[in-house]
Amino acid sequence: MNVALSSALTGISSANERLRASSANIANLAASNQSRPSPEPTNVDKVPQREINPANEIVEQQSAAYAYVANLKVLQTQINTTGALLDIKA
Repeated sequence: MNVALSSALTGISSANERLRASSANIANLAASNQSRPSPEPTNVDKVPQREINPANEIVEQQSAAYAYVANLKVLQTQINTTGALLDIKA
């Protein structure tokens, strides 16, 4: 598989995952605001959760969308270039 093609597909997958994770963060924030806080036992080994900032998540979603489109354009260009080379050699 061509390196540019592989890189573009990896970039598309990465952007999709970033968008999915950011959307999940927003959904979790909305869900946590609707329910009453419940007392949790204290645990020394508990990893502190990152505070979700909706503004940062919107920026992350826009960034992921731009990365997705950019990688899609690279993929389209690579496919068009390969097609043109095949036409020349045929």
